[in-house]
Amino acid sequence: MESNLTGNVELNSTAKCPLIDDFRNQVYSTSYSLITVLGLFGNGFALVVLLRTYRQSSPFHIYMLNLAVSDLLCVMTLPLRVLYYVNKGQWNQGDFLCRVSSYALYVNLYCSIYFMAAMSVTRFLAIVFPVQNMRLATETRARLVCGFVWVFICLMSSPFLMSGQHFDPVTNKTKCFEPPNEDGVSRLVVLNYLSVVVGFAVPFLVILLCYAGIVRALLSRTSSARRQQGTSARAIRMIVIVLLTFLICFMPYHVQRTIHLSFLSRTDATCSEKVAMQKFVVVTLCLAASNSCFDPLLYFFSGEGFRTRLSSLHKSLKGSTLNRLARMKPSTIRESGRTDS
Repeated sequence: MESNLTGNVELNSTAKCPLIDDFRNQVYSTSYSLITVLGLFGNGFALVVLLRTYRQSSPFHIYMLNLAVSDLLCVMTLPLRVLYYVNKGQWNQGDFLCRVSSYALYVNLYCSIYFMAAMSVTRFLAIVFPVQNMRLATETRARLVCGFVWVFICLMSSPFLMSGQHFDPVTNKTKCFEPPNEDGVSRLVVLNYLSVVVGFAVPFLVILLCYAGIVRALLSRTSSARRQQGTSARAIRMIVIVLLTFLICFMPYHVQRTIHLSFLSRTDATCSEKVAMQKFVVVTLCLAASNSCFDPLLYFFSGEGFRTRLSSLHKSLKGSTLNRLARMKPSTIRESGRTDS
């Protein structure tokens, strides 16, 4: 398992089981490279649009902005992981970057979950309690919620800063994202259950309750009312995207992590079971990191006016270009035309 809660416990501890290093190095390096490219492009583009249209701010817009920042901070550390696995498990970037890159993954993971929960509550209030929503869902409160989420998640994830690089005398390599031994498994089990309950189960339950209320409210409306409300389509798209993100990225990872930590205490596990468990760990962690690629879909298909913001940004950039051309002297334009020809 990777990092503190999911450290890779070496399979050769019994000197009988084959290592999965080649599988792990190939899957992690390929997956993290792809996630880095898609995450940087998608969230970077979304962040530019959100910042350039900040005057059209709303509570939902503020949550999207913070979610994009969280994703970008995470994917910017993934190249360090790629280097580690390309170098076949040799860490050369120092203890500080080892701690920070481990920490960033968990901060992004749980910030994403909480920001999605906040967005779901905001959409729930807008649809189920539209009158009270004008008073409850304000930009000031959204900023306070985001500040609380950042502080809470950063503090809750602080144990992951405690474990940095270490030298493995068996492989003669400097390791990162892996615990040095199996002595701290009981501590990891406690941290795991805390993060599963507080970081995953509670916000996921809030999201499910919000979506149940949204669906009930939409079904109770008349067909004409549903057609008049643009928020209805956005709400349905958000429900689909968020649930897919949880089912694909977050849930498999937390379930597998819990199973694996309990599996480590077994003494009768066969070699094939150990290898299979380690491979599942690799796959589910890659899926968890890929949540950064799903969030841009949430901005584009469910964000309040995101495509309108994009269109207005395009028009403003086009208008500013035309204004600059209009202010140019005619001779300058003619000379530019001759140069191009």
